[in-house]
Amino acid sequence: MRVPKIIFKYSWIYDQNCKEWARLAKKDVKSYPSPRKILNYIKSVEKLWNKVGKKVLREISKVTSLKWKSKVIHCYVVGKCVPFSDPLTLPVYKEKDYFIDVLIHELIHQIFSQNLEETDRARKYIQRKYKNESYKTRGHIPVHAVHAHIYMKFFDAKRLERDFKAANKIPDYRRSWEIVKKEGYEKIIEEFVKRVK
Repeated sequence: MRVPKIIFKYSWIYDQNCKEWARLAKKDVKSYPSPRKILNYIKSVEKLWNKVGKKVLREISKVTSLKWKSKVIHCYVVGKCVPFSDPLTLPVYKEKDYFIDVLIHELIHQIFSQNLEETDRARKYIQRKYKNESYKTRGHIPVHAVHAHIYMKFFDAKRLERDFKAANKIPDYRRSWEIVKKEGYEKIIEEFVKRVK
C-alpha cells in the first residue's frame, strides 16, 4: 500500500505572515519562536514522525477504506497558528508528541478531502444522522472516530484522554468527541466505511 511522504517545511514568508496575523489578533508575539527555533523543532518532530509515520498512514488508509492520492504532502511548520489541513500547517507545540497527534488529526482530514467523491454517501449519512449538531461537529465525528482508533492502536488511552481535554476549549470539537465516546469509535467507523465506494 502506497502512503504519501510527509515533508516538513519552513517558509520564512509564510511564518512572517503567521506572526503578523498573531499580532493583529492581539496575541503575544514576544514569545513567537525564531526561525532557528522552528527549524530545530522541525528536525526533532521529523524524527518522532519517522518512527510511526508510515504505520499510521497505512492504518488510516486501511481503517477508512480510502487510498492516499497524493504522493507527497508538505507540512508547513510556523511559530503560531490554528492548525489546518490544506495547506497542511501546524504551529510549534511545547509537547512534541502533541504535535504528532495534531498532525495525525490533520492527515485524517487530508485523506477525506483527497477522496470527496468516494466519501460522498458516507458524508451525507453523517450529515443526516447528526443533523441537529453544528456543521463543525458533524465534520469531526468521523475524523475523531478514526483518530481514536489510531490512538488505541499505536499510542495509548492517556494520549486519547489528553485530546478529549484539549477539545474542551472548542465546543464543536468537545461535542464531536462526546458523540464518539458515547457511540464508540468502532461503530462510527463501521457505519461510515459501509457507505464509502
